[in-house]
Amino acid sequence: MIEKQISQSYINQLISALKILFVQILHREWDPIAIPRARLQKKLPVVLSTVEVERLLHALSNLKHRTLLYVAYSSGLRLGELRALKLSDIDSSRMQIRVVQGKGNKDRYTILSQKALEQLRFYYKYFRPSVWLFETSKGVAMSERTIQQVFKNALGKSGITKKVSIHSLRHSFATHLMEQGVSLAIIQQLLGHKSLRTTSIYLHVQQYALNKVKSPLDFLAV
Repeated sequence: MIEKQISQSYINQLISALKILFVQILHREWDPIAIPRARLQKKLPVVLSTVEVERLLHALSNLKHRTLLYVAYSSGLRLGELRALKLSDIDSSRMQIRVVQGKGNKDRYTILSQKALEQLRFYYKYFRPSVWLFETSKGVAMSERTIQQVFKNALGKSGITKKVSIHSLRHSFATHLMEQGVSLAIIQQLLGHKSLRTTSIYLHVQQYALNKVKSPLDFLAV
């Protein structure tokens, strides 16, 4: 007998398929106790420190690639959202970026950093993209694979050894906001999370300066 190493998510997909077969096609009762779903492992995201983000952003000399990473980190965008950005999605008057049809086919707004805006203006003067914010020489949106390679190149040049991906900039964005004291509800809105429970994972990876944390006793009149 050969044992296959398969994930809990894959097992649950198979169980869902079986449930559809039994209930909707065979019209038989389904017993969730007899065939329980696998419990998914909860893993904390790997987050870059602010110093590591600085090293990453300074690692690339290519203006387009550096600007790409500026926007990815400064606004907490998913890879697909970053790729799909258009010039018209940048609202410098309100300092916001419009995310059109993000995950779950929902539009939302996220913040636009002042430094990212300055970088974008410098980038625009040089490259003059027509429709997509980050275009190839053929005028089409940069592919997700190319964006991933840009991040990988920056990672290699920065000397950072953590096992991270372009999505880690989104994790870092959320964690650093939380460390600044931004509320969980606002971060949820910026990230486009459907559930506050999804956003709450960043509570477990934020860091506090212990010398700034005061005991509740110090606030009592004793």
